[in-house]
Amino acid sequence: MKTNNVLYWTSTGLLAALMLMSGISNALSVPEAIEAFRHLGYPAYLSPFLGVAKLLGVVALLVPGFPRIREWAYAGFVFDLAGAMYSGLAVGDPLSQWLPVSIGFLLIAVSYQTNRRRTAESPRLDSTLSVA
Repeated sequence: MKTNNVLYWTSTGLLAALMLMSGISNALSVPEAIEAFRHLGYPAYLSPFLGVAKLLGVVALLVPGFPRIREWAYAGFVFDLAGAMYSGLAVGDPLSQWLPVSIGFLLIAVSYQTNRRRTAESPRLDSTLSVA
């Protein structure tokens, strides 16, 4: 149980940091983020929307007691990274561009699986504030 908890919090913390950094730069429409969106063929107005969605997803991961919302956050992060990977493929980006996306997928998988094990071992971890 202790190893699972350490693995969960490590992977979740790194995932939250990755999405937090990306979300802040998108939400604030940092020039580099806007340039990345334009490179992929997306309009600049999409950046703040995705940034706020990422920030809300980070909050959903870290706030206890809402397991269903956490599930949606994991799904949203998978959709975000899958879209980023597909977009990179579509514009012909080199494979080296996939490293951050691949790390993100790995962090999501580890965090999600260890979270499921954690809550299966101790159902009270997520049900204290849960809304049916």
